[in-house]
Amino acid sequence: MTEPTPRRAVLVAALAVAAAATAATVPGGSASAAAPAAAGVTGPTVDNRFWYSYAHWLAGTHRGTTAVGGDRPGLEIAAAVGRTEYADPHTGRKATWEYATWTSPVHRSAVPATEAIASWNARTPAGTWIQIELRGTYTDATTTPWYVMGRWASGDGDIRRTSVDGQTDGRSTVGTDTLALDSPAATAGLRIAAWQLRLTLHRRPGAERGPTVWLAGAMVSDVPDRFTVPASVPSARTARELKVPRYSQEIHAGQYPEYDNGGEAWCSPTSSQMIVEYWGGRAAPSATAWVDPKYPDPQICHAARSTYDAAYKGCGNWPFNAAYAATYPGLAGVVTRLTSLADLETLVGVGIPAITSQSFRPDELSGAGYGTAGHLMTVVGFTAAGDVIANDPNSPDNPAVRRVYKRAEWGNIWLRTQRTGVSGKVTSGSGGICYLYAPALPSRAQIRALRAVGVL
Repeated sequence: MTEPTPRRAVLVAALAVAAAATAATVPGGSASAAAPAAAGVTGPTVDNRFWYSYAHWLAGTHRGTTAVGGDRPGLEIAAAVGRTEYADPHTGRKATWEYATWTSPVHRSAVPATEAIASWNARTPAGTWIQIELRGTYTDATTTPWYVMGRWASGDGDIRRTSVDGQTDGRSTVGTDTLALDSPAATAGLRIAAWQLRLTLHRRPGAERGPTVWLAGAMVSDVPDRFTVPASVPSARTARELKVPRYSQEIHAGQYPEYDNGGEAWCSPTSSQMIVEYWGGRAAPSATAWVDPKYPDPQICHAARSTYDAAYKGCGNWPFNAAYAATYPGLAGVVTRLTSLADLETLVGVGIPAITSQSFRPDELSGAGYGTAGHLMTVVGFTAAGDVIANDPNSPDNPAVRRVYKRAEWGNIWLRTQRTGVSGKVTSGSGGICYLYAPALPSRAQIRALRAVGVL
């Protein structure tokens, strides 16, 4: 029921769920989230910038890459510009790959930030993979190194999907999926003022095709620390419940311990699979053929394997989950930070459920029956009173997954950034972390909702 290690899950990432059809409607693909309902916060705290349209992919600097059109524009290899040997630290295997790169334009953030997280959606057939890097520019005009934010493939036959530990310049550090300033309060206002991405697309030498990247970008944020966040007033039209499949992680306890010790820790991929299937995604029989036929819901095992981060040794890498969701046809996946329960009501109102990260003591969430240092669950609706209807994978079986949690309690454990743990020590909260999976070509109503919550 918990992420492998407590983490501020950092900022929380972001993004925009959109594609070519929305390019004309959403100029530039950049947005800033509204300020959270917290004392002393008077301006935006989150800034998003993502590339996903044909015009977006034409921009930036190409070294062997090209923009491709169609219903879902993307970035592909036109002609490799070099070869490299990659020694996989998790398997010991060495292989030679040819590659091409695309470097985004520099994005000057509307929010000088303490954290940044990249997200991407891509297709990586066998014999291909991608590397995502981010470089920030500080407010003193110096730059960070090119930080690796992920080495990713949808499968695990060529490389092991991985974050990269040990990256720092003494002022900022990458922790799994998040680049964060080391000590924002002690650095005289130092922030990340601008940033850019670099994508490196790899394929086996001589191959005709390589990976396709449909969406890439980042979200940066500077969310103030707070122990409590007041609950927003329920909307007059709050009551709605989406028909999201219900899956328990607990029925997979002990299965495939090589993937984060088995189902007990699979809250993130279990939640991801619920929403993938809500949108009509189905794991092919070939994708689950490796699962023991005695195990129920083999697609949950598949989701865990497909989100596993070999360096983090867990399935809770946020962009890896979003990228997994986007491997299903017509689906886009992003990680973002929202600022209130009203944001979730806006999304649910247009049929978009959300996966949220929260941590709490057993006495802080009535009816949960447990405490956690970090847990993902799926928000599928709201009652007439404004309470949260959640599919909570930390349940004994699938029918028990549906829960109703008190609005004020649930909002606080999700939106706060600091909390007091069971030991009495102060530790971190997620600060509104959220995964959003939605159609790559959203409806007009969905576009309006995504704009309203600062994602588009």
